[in-house]
Amino acid sequence: MRLTRREFIKGSGVLGGSLLLPSTVLSKQKEERWVPAYEKLEKEGKLAQRIKQAYAHFEKCDLCPRMCGVNRQKGEKGFCRAPLKSVVYSHHPHLGEEMSVVGQNGSGTIFFSNCNLRCIFCQNWPIAHEGRGKEISDEELADIMLHLQKIGCHNVNCVTPTHVMPNILNATRIAFLKGLRIPLFYNTSGYERVEILKILDGIVDIYKPDVKYMDSDKAEKYSAGAKDYPEVVKKAVIEMNRQVGVHRMDRQGIVVRGVMIRHLVMPNRVAGTEKFVRWVAEALPKNTYVNIMAQYRVEYKAYEHPEIGRGITVEEFTEAIDWARKYGLTNLDPQSKALWNFYNQRRPG
Repeated sequence: MRLTRREFIKGSGVLGGSLLLPSTVLSKQKEERWVPAYEKLEKEGKLAQRIKQAYAHFEKCDLCPRMCGVNRQKGEKGFCRAPLKSVVYSHHPHLGEEMSVVGQNGSGTIFFSNCNLRCIFCQNWPIAHEGRGKEISDEELADIMLHLQKIGCHNVNCVTPTHVMPNILNATRIAFLKGLRIPLFYNTSGYERVEILKILDGIVDIYKPDVKYMDSDKAEKYSAGAKDYPEVVKKAVIEMNRQVGVHRMDRQGIVVRGVMIRHLVMPNRVAGTEKFVRWVAEALPKNTYVNIMAQYRVEYKAYEHPEIGRGITVEEFTEAIDWARKYGLTNLDPQSKALWNFYNQRRPG
């Protein structure tokens, strides 16, 4: 079923700003004092040391759970195929993210090439699998961040950052010293080592991890043998929540801090959605921001696997939201909830 924008808004039963759910909003007093996390760490004299610590991991790369052990300082490449410098495919204001992320001016999105997960249904496979993009220095990356701030973007949104985390940290400090003051947004597949995430504590303002699967056999089959993904992502998200807490917005409704979890509903319950929402309800605050997404489409090599070789049905999406409500999650993405309302009004009986 394809919906026009007018049908979507009309069917949701809500209009304009009232789509926003009651996430935690900073008071005016707190908003006036808000500064990005990396600014605080720099003023404490600790940011440069964190960057040095991060760069040391390139010598025997263990930035992600693959732990390839290659020396990227000497040009060796591991599973992600990334060089020492970051490779950027594109950077621009992005309006296709969550409402509190994009605001009026868009999220300052930087798409990094290569990936440590490489799912066979990847919608960005030319970037993630083939590594298309331009290799740039940390100084050039800092200039991109500053440009995104200059044109009014609400945050620096680093997409697929895991394998270039040290570059991002160094670029952030360079940019800060030249005037960067908007939130740093870590937009990740969730396949992260807790030990590495701890380097980011006090630097990242917003985490947006995917939680793709809850069953190891599905992760192994569809994400290049990453059988440990479910257990890894659970530990990673708990650490992210420890660092930044729940989703918090300023008075304009723009997120400035917190965790935002994305979960893509897949055909035939491949993603383990009921297990996912139950885990969130048990392991995290029930007002954790969760975006249950209906955007799955057959991409890259997914067509080779009948189990995921079709789009999802209305019933598969609505049952996902039903489960979230059943387990008491209170901060579902407003657009996901609106879509559920639209479909729910048309259920038989």
